[in-house]
Amino acid sequence: MPLWCDKQRPRTLAELDFHPALTERLEKIALSPDLPHLLFYGPPGAGKKTRIMCLLRAIFGPGVEKVRVERKSFKATSAKTVEITALGSNYHLEMNPSDVGLYDRVVVQEIIKEIAAAQTLSAAGSDDARPFKIVVLTEADQLSKQAQQGLRRTMEKYAATCRIILCCESLSKVIEPIRSRCLAIRVPAPTLQEISDSVNKVARSEGVTISPVFASNVAQHSRRNLRRALLMTEASRVQAGPNSKLEDATAIQLPDWERYISIIAREIATSQTPQVLLDTRQKLYELLANCIPPEIILKTLVAELTRKLDDDIKFQVIHWAAFYQARLVSQGQKAIYHLEAFVAKFLAIYKEYLVSMFS
Repeated sequence: MPLWCDKQRPRTLAELDFHPALTERLEKIALSPDLPHLLFYGPPGAGKKTRIMCLLRAIFGPGVEKVRVERKSFKATSAKTVEITALGSNYHLEMNPSDVGLYDRVVVQEIIKEIAAAQTLSAAGSDDARPFKIVVLTEADQLSKQAQQGLRRTMEKYAATCRIILCCESLSKVIEPIRSRCLAIRVPAPTLQEISDSVNKVARSEGVTISPVFASNVAQHSRRNLRRALLMTEASRVQAGPNSKLEDATAIQLPDWERYISIIAREIATSQTPQVLLDTRQKLYELLANCIPPEIILKTLVAELTRKLDDDIKFQVIHWAAFYQARLVSQGQKAIYHLEAFVAKFLAIYKEYLVSMFS
């Protein structure tokens, strides 16, 4: 059974609820005979991917929704073959090249060459078929610099038969040559009122009675992330029971991984021993094994810790969190090393702080 955030996802530009000016701009782009390369950027849960799919439907019609899962293999070196999973239709292909790590440059170049060589089909056999296919690259800000340089050259070479749509959170991590070749479209996070209205709308569509106060509370806990708000609402409905109403006093169900990180923060702030470090390492392994991104783990852990600390030590904790986050990005093939190193550093400086306080 699909989740609400997938089941109730808008399918057309007309169904989008907020950012009307942006929707109008996308409608004009869809009608343009010559589509530029596009770069969508904005915070998580703002609706970037939804708007990309609505734009593709406006350009090619409902055929873009008939997707299939494809496993593609590429020869990275003479002795190394990499595989990547992609979603594709007759008109577009969507993938995340950063999944293959250091070999993302090979994937980006080869997949665009393959798409550019294929013939574009008309949805209805008409003469107005677009003479290009579209490649959607998610998490473009996670691509290596080599992959981005290769993408830059490939975008120019195959511009006649292939268009690129990039989707990312941080525009600063995309190199300037790529940004200059794309039309950048910022998708801002929805306001709390827009999230509350969307939660009410989805709940009515699902036949769930929800109070305005509960919807407002969900919006407050959502961090302006609409996907997170819908997931919390659905989890609260499941916890309350199928026939229950989501009233003002209904508890909001936070994601399990957030509660798990809260437990980690409480434990390392309570006791600073080697055994706690060993137990924490196991918990971090469990989070990574459940596909929680290491950057999110570190960010959430720091947020939980700073709530429990005095102002005198917060600066040190944030400083070392930034230090290990930078290492995680620049040197991290094994995220557990950097996460555990931050925890060990926190245990050391917090124990030293406590000793100085009571000595």
